[in-house]
Amino acid sequence: MTRVAILGGGPGGYEAALVAAQLGAEVTLVDRDGVGGSAVLTDCVPSKTLIATAEVVSDAAESAELGVELGHDSVGVDLRRVNQRVLELAKAQSADTTATVEKAGVQILRGTGRLAPGDRVIVDDGAHEFVADVALLATGARPRILPEAEPDGERILTWEQVYDLDELPEHLVVVGSGVTGAEFASAYNALGSDVTLVSSRDRVLPGEDADAAYVLEEVFARRGLNVLSRSRAASVRREGAGVTVSLTDGRTVRGSHCLMAVGSVPNIEGLGLSECGVALDDRGFIKVDRVSRTSARGVYAAGDVTGVNMLASVAAMQGRTAMWHSLGDAVSPLNLKTVAANVFTDPEIATVGWSQAAVDAGDIDAVAVKLPLTTNARAKMLGIRDGFVKLFCRPGTGIIVGGVVVAPRASELIHPISLAVEASLTVDQMARAFTVYPSLSGSVAEAARQLHRRD
Repeated sequence: MTRVAILGGGPGGYEAALVAAQLGAEVTLVDRDGVGGSAVLTDCVPSKTLIATAEVVSDAAESAELGVELGHDSVGVDLRRVNQRVLELAKAQSADTTATVEKAGVQILRGTGRLAPGDRVIVDDGAHEFVADVALLATGARPRILPEAEPDGERILTWEQVYDLDELPEHLVVVGSGVTGAEFASAYNALGSDVTLVSSRDRVLPGEDADAAYVLEEVFARRGLNVLSRSRAASVRREGAGVTVSLTDGRTVRGSHCLMAVGSVPNIEGLGLSECGVALDDRGFIKVDRVSRTSARGVYAAGDVTGVNMLASVAAMQGRTAMWHSLGDAVSPLNLKTVAANVFTDPEIATVGWSQAAVDAGDIDAVAVKLPLTTNARAKMLGIRDGFVKLFCRPGTGIIVGGVVVAPRASELIHPISLAVEASLTVDQMARAFTVYPSLSGSVAEAARQLHRRD
C-alpha cells in the first residue's frame, strides 16, 4: 500500500486526500488550522458570505424601480451579526469537510509538518514522525504585509481580520485594486461604508477584461465609491480613532479603517524544502509542472503555495492531479486555458479561456462578439442595467475559445461557456441548444448566434 502524506488541509490538500484514499493509498493529512484551509476559514467562504449580505442590501436599495416600497428608513446592517454568521458558516463548512475526509479513511494529524531526508515527515518537531512514499505540499499562502503598513487587527486590517469588526467602518480605505481589493470595496460600499479604493494602476482589476473593468468602474462611480487610480500607498499609520494613508505623490487619505489587499506570500517556512531538494521559482513559490510534480522525487505541491492561478478550484485540481499521477491513475496535465474564474463584485465578472488582451496581442486568432444585457428581456424585468456577455471563437471553425460574463450571478452563467471551451464546442452548437425565455442565459446563445459565419 502506498503511503501518502499531505501537508495542509485546504482545497489542494483535502481533495488530494479524498482521491488518494479512493485509489487505495494509506493517507495521512497534517493540518494546523482546520480542514478547509484559508479558503474555508478566512478567505473564500467568509468573504463570499459577507458579499452575499451586501448583495441583499444592494438589491433592496435599488428595488424602487421595480415598484418595491421599503418605507422611510434605509436598509441597515448589524455588522456584528453579519460577521458572527460569517464565522459560524466557515466553522460549519470546515466541520463538514473534516467529516467527509475522515469518512474516506484519511488519518488527520493536528499540527505543523515538514519534510526530512529519507522520505520522512516530521510533525510538531518530532511529536509524530513517519515515512511516506509520496508527499504533497499544500500549505497555502497568507496576506502580504508591507513594513510601512503593519496591520494591528483593529484599524489597519488584512482580509483575514475584517471579521473581527463589530461596527461598520465609517470610511474604509482599501489599498490594492486587484480581485480581493475590488471585492471588499464593492461589498463595504453596498453595506453602507464610505469607501476609497487606492489603485496603483490606471484602472481597477488590471488583470481582468478591460471592458468588464470599465463597467465596474462606472458602477462604482454611480454608487459613490471613490477610486484613486495611478496612486500608490507609501505608508499607513494609525492616528487616534482613524488611519492616514500616505501616497507616494505626497497626498494623504484619511479614513476610519484601512484594508490592505496587496497580494499574498507562500507559506514555505519550515517545510524542509532546501533540505529535500524542492526548488522555488523567482517569486518564492514552489515550482511545479503541469501534473504538480516538484523538483524532488516523490514530492508534489498544490494550491496557493505554487502561485499557479491562485483559485480554490485550481488548487483542488492540482491536488487531484498529483494523486492521479503519483498513484498511476489516468491523468491529464493542468490546462489553465479551461479554468473558469469569478470576481465577486457587484456586478460579478466571470471569465474562462482566452482573453481579449491575448486576442489583441495576436497570441491567438479569434473573433469576438459583445452583447450588452440591456437588450435582454429578463435583465429588464430584474432591473439589471449593467453587464454584457462576450464570446471568443476561432474564425473558420467557430470553436469557442473563451468568454466573459458581467452580470449578477455571472459565476453561474459562465458554466455553459466553460463547458464549451472544455469540449471545443462551436458557436453553432451553442446556438442550437435551447435556452429558457426569458433568461439571462439567453444572451449567451444570442452571442453565439451572432458569431455564426463571423470572419
